[in-house]
Amino acid sequence: MTSLKPNSEAELVDIVQDAIALKTPLDLLGTGTKKGLGRPMQTAATLDLSGFSEITLYEPEELVITAGAGARLDDLRKLLDEKGQEFAFEPPDLSKLLGAPHAGTLGGLLACNLSGPRRLKAGAARDHILGVAGVSGRGEAFKAGGRVVKNVTGYDIPKLMASSYGTLAALTTLTFKALPKAESEETLVLEGLSDQDAINAMSLAMQSSCEVSGAAHLPAAIADGTPKTFLRLEGVPPSIAYRRDKLARLLSAPASHLLAPEVSRAQWIALRDVHPLSDAGDRCIWRLSVPPSDGARLVTALAQSIDMSWFYDWAGGLIWLAVPADNDACVEAIRAALPSGHATLIRAGEAMRGRIPVFQPQAPALAALARRVKASFDPMGILNPGRLQQETI
Repeated sequence: MTSLKPNSEAELVDIVQDAIALKTPLDLLGTGTKKGLGRPMQTAATLDLSGFSEITLYEPEELVITAGAGARLDDLRKLLDEKGQEFAFEPPDLSKLLGAPHAGTLGGLLACNLSGPRRLKAGAARDHILGVAGVSGRGEAFKAGGRVVKNVTGYDIPKLMASSYGTLAALTTLTFKALPKAESEETLVLEGLSDQDAINAMSLAMQSSCEVSGAAHLPAAIADGTPKTFLRLEGVPPSIAYRRDKLARLLSAPASHLLAPEVSRAQWIALRDVHPLSDAGDRCIWRLSVPPSDGARLVTALAQSIDMSWFYDWAGGLIWLAVPADNDACVEAIRAALPSGHATLIRAGEAMRGRIPVFQPQAPALAALARRVKASFDPMGILNPGRLQQETI
């Protein structure tokens, strides 16, 4: 396959315009760490965007950072950490889960709209993007947004790029807001709770004034034989101590202990990066987003017919499942069990990803809207065709 690697916006415009003229579908690629996400594509050339990797602006005092779409997330994390800052939505590193060499790029992060355990408090990647620049499928360079939060008139194009999986535009530059890191953290661990009791405890904790920034639950099967529920508190030490004692009294948990700051950070990185299921052999990994009140009931129903492992994040609103590979019966059971919410196939072989809907099927009205948006940005369908759903060019 031909590989095209522009090093300037002008070169990128020329490449896209040539592709339009020749009706050549393009596979947009940063460093390829997310290539296994979404449906497999039949394309004639690879559009390598890794040349757009420069960090062009970082103003810690303004809490803003601008970098190329090909800038590596690991490098950005290190830069922010040196100034005591971070991306508050905790972008996950799925390299272990997906067998990738590193955490990926800034462009891939926004394209997949990835976020970690703090999403329930800080929002997702789309809530922290300020501005983007790139080239649409029309071969037109564009800029949208800027360097401050309240700068949007008309359509919020930067947010539209989130979860687009490279099907709307080839991004060159992105601007994100950064936030100060918490001075410290602790995690209250409750032991022995059933899935439903854990979700009840997490919901109660989230509704309290204790400002919990992470709530997750590991069943016994993947928690060394004893179910564990994790509740994270962040801030300055005196505030953490006050909120921790208040939370412990509120939950009246007989079996509980604390994770000190460094241990707590390591635990939440493991949860963020889906390490509890990363070693599940060749099993398929699903990501279910559901109302927390439905989580335990849904898992109980699925476990009656599927040999699976699972854990909960986002206070029960996010369920990670590991199920037998290449099994269409599992797909049918998962889709049928969702009265509301979304099920996304995160890890599977190419044959399976090409055979089934990887993403939650959309309602007719929403699907029609998505097609109109796609046609507005990429009328010839040359950018990542078929990545989100089967398409014809």
